[in-house]
Amino acid sequence: MENSENKMGVMPVNKLLISMSLPMMISMLVQALYNIVDSYFVAKISEDALSAVSLAFPIQTLMIAIMGGSSVGLGTVLSHSLGEKKFKKVTDVANHGIFITAIIYIIFVLIGFFVVKPFFTSQTDDVEIVTYGIQYLQIVCIGSAGICGQFLFERLLQSTGKTFYTMITQATGAIINIVLDPIFIFGLFGLPKMGVMGAAVATIIGQTCAFALAFILNHKKNTEVKINLKGFVPDGYLIGQIYKIGFPSIIMQSIGSIMVYGMNHILMSFTSTATAVFGVYFKLQSFIFMPVFGLNNGMLPIMAYNYGAKKKSRLIKTMKLGMIYAICLMVLGFVLFQLLPRQLLGIFDASETMLSIGIPALRIISIHFLIAGFNIIALSTCQALGKAVYSMITSICRQLVVLLPAAYILSKFGDVNYIWWSFPIAEVVALIITAGFLIKTYKENIKPINEWWYRK
Repeated sequence: MENSENKMGVMPVNKLLISMSLPMMISMLVQALYNIVDSYFVAKISEDALSAVSLAFPIQTLMIAIMGGSSVGLGTVLSHSLGEKKFKKVTDVANHGIFITAIIYIIFVLIGFFVVKPFFTSQTDDVEIVTYGIQYLQIVCIGSAGICGQFLFERLLQSTGKTFYTMITQATGAIINIVLDPIFIFGLFGLPKMGVMGAAVATIIGQTCAFALAFILNHKKNTEVKINLKGFVPDGYLIGQIYKIGFPSIIMQSIGSIMVYGMNHILMSFTSTATAVFGVYFKLQSFIFMPVFGLNNGMLPIMAYNYGAKKKSRLIKTMKLGMIYAICLMVLGFVLFQLLPRQLLGIFDASETMLSIGIPALRIISIHFLIAGFNIIALSTCQALGKAVYSMITSICRQLVVLLPAAYILSKFGDVNYIWWSFPIAEVVALIITAGFLIKTYKENIKPINEWWYRK
């Protein structure tokens, strides 16, 4: 195996991109589906329960940000090492991945015990919402070993081009969650009725099953990554390499938590229904963005591998095709949100009040979809080439410098519908910044690559 060329360096680019991205896109669609199903059943409890789960979203986003960003750094270094034929380093990176994941899990257990309660009470004084929120989020945090392990072992599979297996693990976890949700929430088949706690328990069981399956598939199928923790000693330099790429990604995604927390504060000053609408929007938009992120996850190791192997033309072609596919997906999402907002909100038993806020919200916010596809792929290209800090800078500008202040200013006009315009405004600013970073990355990292020796 060590002497053979990985498919990421030799397979025709379009075929390779589709073969690696399609399984990820399907699995992430299933992930988005289970997020929607989760909220669908929670909405059946009450609008307060839906609001509580919406208010919990920043902590869940933070969890995904830390583990996801760490996995991005891990996967990028691993793919680079494969492209450079540094197979011992591949093993070292995988070993450090396990160490890092264990530390992250401990952090979230501590958050579950000590941070969750003050987190909710800082957002609302509604006793029922706070009670629901604490019940839900404590279980999710304390049981987060599943999602941490799932992120790690799926990333190891992705980084070696085995995205089909990540589709299996993610789909398995999501389907288990979907099946268990109504059973635990409503107490079917003689089980006790658990309410929002049931939604949380179903989530962690699904994630744990996905983790177990990803672990088994790595052991059985991922021959390029050999994990051996015997005599393991943490290497500060290697951890630094991982987080040189991963930390900006963590910051970038964590900023989303701050943005949602801030938006919830602004919207709660109008009504808790507006907060519920915002939470529902995030669930619905995941159905559009998740396939793009799946495309992105399939694209990243291809670009990282070919950058390490100095195959310039394959890198550029991957980026161009990714851009075309992403923009097409986002345009489709825009059309759906413009034409079917009432039907989309109806999934969550929306009241007339919720519809009056939600219909214009979906139509206005979705305008930014038309730009977001380009921004996602352009920044991912920078990330794959070791310029992850560009994504961080763009995200800070988009969400903290522009979006939140714009939302706050627009809220002062006294109409909640004005707030939604902060999303298209912020995306336009992000487009300008992103285009500049892509041009800079091309000039500094891609243009100088000499591949005269490479036979296409």
